[in-house]
Amino acid sequence: MPNYQKTKVACYLGLITQAIAANFAPLLFLKFHKDYNISLGNIALISTCFFFTQLLVDLFCAKFVDRIGYRICIVASEVCSAAGLIGLAFLPDLLPSPFVGIILSVIVYAIGSGLIEVLCSPIIEACPFENKETTMSLLHSFYCWGAVGTILISTLFFTLFGMNSWKWLTVLWALVPAVNIYNFATCPIEHLVDEDGGMGIRKLFKKPLFWLAACLMICSGASELAMAQWASAYAEAALGLSKTVGDLAGPCMFAVTMGISRVIFGKYGDRMNLTKFMIGSGSLCILCYLLASLSSSPLVGLIGCIICGFSVGIMWPGTISIASKKFSAGGTAMFALLAMAGDLGGSIGPGIVGRVTQNAGDNIRAGMGVGLVFPVILLVMLFILARKKQSGIS
Repeated sequence: MPNYQKTKVACYLGLITQAIAANFAPLLFLKFHKDYNISLGNIALISTCFFFTQLLVDLFCAKFVDRIGYRICIVASEVCSAAGLIGLAFLPDLLPSPFVGIILSVIVYAIGSGLIEVLCSPIIEACPFENKETTMSLLHSFYCWGAVGTILISTLFFTLFGMNSWKWLTVLWALVPAVNIYNFATCPIEHLVDEDGGMGIRKLFKKPLFWLAACLMICSGASELAMAQWASAYAEAALGLSKTVGDLAGPCMFAVTMGISRVIFGKYGDRMNLTKFMIGSGSLCILCYLLASLSSSPLVGLIGCIICGFSVGIMWPGTISIASKKFSAGGTAMFALLAMAGDLGGSIGPGIVGRVTQNAGDNIRAGMGVGLVFPVILLVMLFILARKKQSGIS
């Protein structure tokens, strides 16, 4: 009998790889600015290139992955992730322009990250596990633990060995996807649908419930990343903390509470109603944004930022589980389009909060106040989803 536990471990390490790709380079932004004399405007393009590349990969996956095959693509994801991280350590010094070296490396590992984001969910969904909803939630919790580990271990490494040793750490992080190449090359991988047997993009677009799921992904991505990416700045501006302590008190604790939410549903989800759990989480998310934007106490506001991680934790995997159950023939196209919607929200949310904060005289509470619109829309969508599920509309 195939050992699907090996598949599960490979996917867990895949999500950790994705977390390393998303969270490691931002820790080096000021180092790049100082050592390579790269302007802060160009530094900001690093994250833009990362997320834009992921969006392009999502589109590619929706059209071609079923034809190429899961195993080839998921092994390629780990190869690209490892190659991109190793490139980040060496290309800036080997190429005439360090910035070009950084961007090329980021694009390569963003391709890997995008493939992981799209493929790990359907690979797990296709395995014969009981309680797919809880398994999916537990899978996505490993992104959270990967983010926490990346921030904590990197901070400890830099404290012990200094920031100048960042290239060694980059190579060490590359070992995670390098080892996982073997796991994905040898583990059993099933397919959700036969080749060319999925619903396809056009059929999915004709389903009202799919558009509802896509809107949920946009709002969950925006709600999550608008808070996560500004949590460090909130901790620094509101509490006067240092950058290191701000990272630990802000995005690191946000990732911890998000991981806790996913683990709780992963462990006890078979006893819970997923839709009701998501509605409760959406209500908590609104409360967290209200605390961050309106509380006169900086500490209470920071607590709102941290607990927000718990409130958004179930949204991404929960929406995927609902869509998977409703569209069993959705195939990779469905997972890719939902991932693209989530990435789109993750790009829009932080940008809007940042723009409003700047226009309000660097008042981050004003930015958080406008960011409240995302969890509000999210909760409305969840109520509509609950009504559609009761009426059986697809």
